[in-house]
Amino acid sequence: MDKKAFGKVISIQGQVVEVEFVGKKPAIRDLLILEGDPDIRLEVYSSSGPNTFYCLALSRTDTLFRGAKLLNTESAISFPVGTGLLGRIVDIFGRPIDSEGEIKFDASFPIHKTGMQKSRISTKQQQLESGIKVVDIFAPLLRGGKMGLFGGAGVGKTILLTEMLHNVVGNAKDSSVSVFAGIGERAREGLELYTALKDSGVMQNSSLVFGPMGENPAVRFLAAFSAVTLAEYFRDHAKKDVLFFIDNVYRFAQAGNELSILTSTIPSEDGYQATLESEMAEFHERLIPTDSASISTIEAIYVPADDLLDHGVQAIFPYLESVVVLSRRIYQEGLLPAVDVLASTSTSLNPAVVGDLHYETAIKAKSILKGAESLERIVSLVGEAELSIEDRLIYRRARKVRNFMTQRFFVSEAQSGQKGKYVDTKTAILDLKGIIEGKFDHIPEEKFLFIGSIADIKNE
Repeated sequence: MDKKAFGKVISIQGQVVEVEFVGKKPAIRDLLILEGDPDIRLEVYSSSGPNTFYCLALSRTDTLFRGAKLLNTESAISFPVGTGLLGRIVDIFGRPIDSEGEIKFDASFPIHKTGMQKSRISTKQQQLESGIKVVDIFAPLLRGGKMGLFGGAGVGKTILLTEMLHNVVGNAKDSSVSVFAGIGERAREGLELYTALKDSGVMQNSSLVFGPMGENPAVRFLAAFSAVTLAEYFRDHAKKDVLFFIDNVYRFAQAGNELSILTSTIPSEDGYQATLESEMAEFHERLIPTDSASISTIEAIYVPADDLLDHGVQAIFPYLESVVVLSRRIYQEGLLPAVDVLASTSTSLNPAVVGDLHYETAIKAKSILKGAESLERIVSLVGEAELSIEDRLIYRRARKVRNFMTQRFFVSEAQSGQKGKYVDTKTAILDLKGIIEGKFDHIPEEKFLFIGSIADIKNE
């Protein structure tokens, strides 16, 4: 190897290492390894001067020192891909972390790449059913589309994401697989997800890529790109439809922000990194359907201080077709999943995609819920009896609609002691239409809590 490909460490600040190259300069995203210890890896992140570069340490830094020699491999980080990764949990380098032995892989692909040719992008519109009533009715996801689950801490984002993974993958055809990207979340939640998927028999068609909370920001940041690379392999080479799950996209933005601070980058709006939008685009634009197969994306987004206007959250919205907002108020009322129907929406909620019946029923239901929201303060002050007959009818039906949107989950059976419910979209729409039209006015509102379909009430 040409000696000009060597650099030396001049400073170490946390997980960011400044390296000087006197001769041949590295390209951004080149992988560097420590001379004498190839397990010490760094990725070239940005330029810090004429001959110096900020590099991200992807492993421990305790053996690094000023003057240490680093070899430029002159290639980007590669991730091993292949069907051998199905049923396995790996880190951002594709190394197993599930204690189940070595992984056989078909090839290794660089984790960074530009977007694909526009001629290959598919524009077909087909709804992807999740079996969760409130999601399928008010924020339907298209095959090849992207859905965001927004919510603050502890309102049920991860469990909703896990239930969707369980339902969609469990009911998918053999040609479908799932890839789960764990970015900056707790290792405990990863173990719980693995156990839930294994118990339900879904794990054999799933791959989990983790950069958990305990890892350094560089590893958490790159976990998204490693997982996307694997998803692209299944789509482009294995010709399989991919269900791509991310928990949590905000942690990806947060990791990028930590790195920008360590590299002395001038911050932008709300204190976030100036490159936030381009970083979001870099991996979102790779998650698209093609003429041969599709990647359907469902991502959880943590909302700091329950503020949807936070710049880190707002940077994600442009890439989503479906938005599901979880409410702390609804969660505290014990209505699970705690989805705020009025704040949730989807571009596919139009007659051309979901049909007239679905569209009209969803719009009428939202109208009733909105009307009841304005009546809520009157009821809290003087009671329901003071409402007019018409308003009382709207208020009662709205409460039934709200209760009907609750549902037991398969992935929480061990905690709740109640069996999960899967409700197909057609049944959910017809039942909701019946509630709106007053067919079930004679049934008490509490009977609608945590049922599947209306048939569950009739069979009691």
